[in-house]
Amino acid sequence: MEQTTSRLELTNHLVALFKNTSPDLIDKIIYLIQGKIRPDYEGIEMGIAEKTIIRIVSQISNISTDKVYHKYREIGDLGSVAESILKNKVQTTLFTEKVTIERIYLIFDRIAKTIGKGSQEIKLKLLGSLFNDSSPQECKYIIRFALGTLRLGIADSTIMDALALAYTSDKKNRKPLEGAYNVSSDLGRVSRILATDGLKAVSEIKIELFIPIRPMLAERVQTSKEALDKVSGKGAAEFKLDGERVQIHRKGKKIEIFSRSLENITHYYPDVAEVSKTIKLKNFIIEAEVVATNKYTEEFLPFQELMHRRRKYDIARNVENYPVSVNVFDILWASGRDKTKLPYFKRRELLKDIITNLEDRKLTLIHQKIVTSVEELEKFMAKSIEFGCEGLVVKQTDSPYRAGARGFAWTKIKREYRSELVDSLDLVVIGGSHGRGRRVGKYGALLLAIFDKNENVFKSVCKVGSGFTDEVLEELFEELGKYKIPKKHTRVYSKLEMDTWFTPTIVIEIIASEITLSPEYDAGMDSIRKGFGLSLRFPKFTKKIRRDKNPQDITDESELIQMYRKQRNIKL
Repeated sequence: MEQTTSRLELTNHLVALFKNTSPDLIDKIIYLIQGKIRPDYEGIEMGIAEKTIIRIVSQISNISTDKVYHKYREIGDLGSVAESILKNKVQTTLFTEKVTIERIYLIFDRIAKTIGKGSQEIKLKLLGSLFNDSSPQECKYIIRFALGTLRLGIADSTIMDALALAYTSDKKNRKPLEGAYNVSSDLGRVSRILATDGLKAVSEIKIELFIPIRPMLAERVQTSKEALDKVSGKGAAEFKLDGERVQIHRKGKKIEIFSRSLENITHYYPDVAEVSKTIKLKNFIIEAEVVATNKYTEEFLPFQELMHRRRKYDIARNVENYPVSVNVFDILWASGRDKTKLPYFKRRELLKDIITNLEDRKLTLIHQKIVTSVEELEKFMAKSIEFGCEGLVVKQTDSPYRAGARGFAWTKIKREYRSELVDSLDLVVIGGSHGRGRRVGKYGALLLAIFDKNENVFKSVCKVGSGFTDEVLEELFEELGKYKIPKKHTRVYSKLEMDTWFTPTIVIEIIASEITLSPEYDAGMDSIRKGFGLSLRFPKFTKKIRRDKNPQDITDESELIQMYRKQRNIKL
């Protein structure tokens, strides 16, 4: 798999692997390929740092940590470093235990659950025993599994294609697999049920409380007319708030809150959990936008203010200093019944019945207006901007909730579209250059990338150095330090050389005056003109670090190309 970027070849290799995997192991194989050991919503992480791996490789090879680190800087991949060094290791143990998937997974599970005093030494011993019994090549991949850097370019969609072919011999059966994944958020579970009980059992996977549903997403449009055309001339226009999208699950007194990326964030929002108890239903799953508010005026505040709530410590003080408003916009499940198949206007009516105090800004229905003309939409857009919103989301009134799908049943139109500026873009940081003057010791500029979902890679699009306060630069310098790597990441395309490279992790929001052609950047390369990619003119940081977004959720290359064509009135 490592030798090819062809999705067809990758799929064929996965099919062969799955066919030769026993049903009781298939879920573990899937998790490891995804770079995890359990589904995201369980919040179980390995917590293995690169320096821990370097220490283990040093111990079992009798080579200093400095030499291991030096080799890491040369090669850029700790798995390959270990393989190279351990080829010359001498067997030091009298007895070895067979290295199996079960053993690897069991050790990873124990490591993830090991916390507190002395936990690092325990993790060292567990991994060390595994490395001692492994061949150099096995070590390479065990390390990549542990660090979540398998580097095979395998997307979830490719895994589902392979599962359908391996267990049903028909790629068309990917659709029920995707449906089950969208409501369970657990591809390992889907694969296990498919392997043991078949496709019919997979189709019976339903929505469950405290298991988050993969969210339905909106497509972007640039004009009010386009938004209205996509909903056939009649739509439910809603304020697009500058907050964090959450999914709230309740059963009696128990409430859990999940982020857009399926992370359990209940502990950050105890006040949201408490106010959710005012909803008239005892059992439900609803979606809402949590927005920071001014504690004295109740006015909406920018997204960045909300991110103070995402700190692990001083939760009570953060709740006091950064109050929030919970703005409910959908209901997915209620009193034991799936509501996603209902048309949107029916789901909205249900929300009106269960949220009684519509004037209470702590928990209320999101502002909405049914519009049938461009003029109505324009006026509602102006009203949303007065409230401090980003723009509007326009929804088809008769559309079901399509978990995990992005389409024109929901469209988003931001106020940036209303001017000559392009839309704000969510981009991931891939590199940095050293700062000068006031920025000495920080980064002077950051290299950003868009995501190409077809190739599962990140492509450079611009460098940004404006819009940052000293405080934000300090914060970014500290955050990015956790993801610094010695060489350009294998899933990053960039012709530019930078002082520092990062694993694509930190997402920030950018605005710019326009999208331009550039031979220096890889985004959209050759899509408009041979030898030219796409870049941003006068990019500026908007003061938003998007901790609520995964790197795969950022602006996609196809969206950037479409935006350029619309900007230039090029026929699509």
